[in-house]
Amino acid sequence: MGFTNWINAIRQSVVWSLTRHIGAGRGSSNTIARTEVRRILVTRPNHRLGNLLLITPLLQEIERTFPFARVDLFVKGTLARRLFAQYRSIDTIISLPSRPFIHLLQYILGWIRLLFRRYDLVINAAYHSSSGRLSTLLARARFKTYGDVQEEIKVLCTDYRHNAKHPVYSLRAYLGSATGVSRISSPAPLLDLRLTKTELERGRRLLRTVAPVTRPVISLFTYATGEKCLSREWWKELLILLQKRYDSIVEILPVDNVSRVDFAVPSFYSRDVREIAAVIANTDVFIGADSGIMHLASAAQTPAMGLFIITNPDVFGPYGNGSVSIDMNRATPGDCIEVVDSILRLTVRPHKAIGH
Repeated sequence: MGFTNWINAIRQSVVWSLTRHIGAGRGSSNTIARTEVRRILVTRPNHRLGNLLLITPLLQEIERTFPFARVDLFVKGTLARRLFAQYRSIDTIISLPSRPFIHLLQYILGWIRLLFRRYDLVINAAYHSSSGRLSTLLARARFKTYGDVQEEIKVLCTDYRHNAKHPVYSLRAYLGSATGVSRISSPAPLLDLRLTKTELERGRRLLRTVAPVTRPVISLFTYATGEKCLSREWWKELLILLQKRYDSIVEILPVDNVSRVDFAVPSFYSRDVREIAAVIANTDVFIGADSGIMHLASAAQTPAMGLFIITNPDVFGPYGNGSVSIDMNRATPGDCIEVVDSILRLTVRPHKAIGH
């Protein structure tokens, strides 16, 4: 662990110890009338692609529950404006700098901006986030939910640990009779970037420039951060097996424009997350380790095979659309090929053809 990461780990541990009990013991609220909730704040002060995408199910739940409300977001970085461009319920995005110590004044002004706004409801989208709990406490609102996992959720929802699902279940439980107990355990919405027809068509054209027109088309993302990253040898072994069965394989490149299979297959590079998602949406299955791009594939509604080494798929795994999580401490490349085959048998759809 580098010095900077060590400092960050200590900082996060100290801050969490100071904020973990904020909002503890606050029960549900049965007094919220849907038509009276017009201003909502969703707080998720994080800049990472995956963590931001994981709040899209919560945004869909809010739109369903409070169809007339406008939603503000309290986040970090600049990605949110692009990611949530098609969520018409979103009004203002308050963005903190992703590097607060470098942009300290901007960071402070972001918190001050939060204090001067008033809401009907504040929702912390990550109960384990110290800055999320603190911002929920400081925001001015009649009603607040800190996103804690209530005991009734643990009983009714076996998948409550998932970072995209627990905010949805927690909101339903908090609202109580406003949503109905029967809805608490109904399936949480899927991740959804809400790609437009125009974006999908552009993605189809871009994919055709790098991939043969034969189907199915498999997209790979061979990069991940830290210990989540699989070895070059593993990826090359998987690629050899894939090439024996499938003709169209495309590697989605990371921002550093590097390849762990040494550019052995056609590749696609872009710095625009919606453009990347549109290309992946036109492929038939995505394969990648736990990363923001894996969640982007899920949000593009493409079946994703998530490869997990150290992180917990119950918390971060892709779900819906035929997606599968694989424990890489036990699986071989051959096992992964069998999973790809089964996903394709169930999910390949004619409209995903990239040819004429």
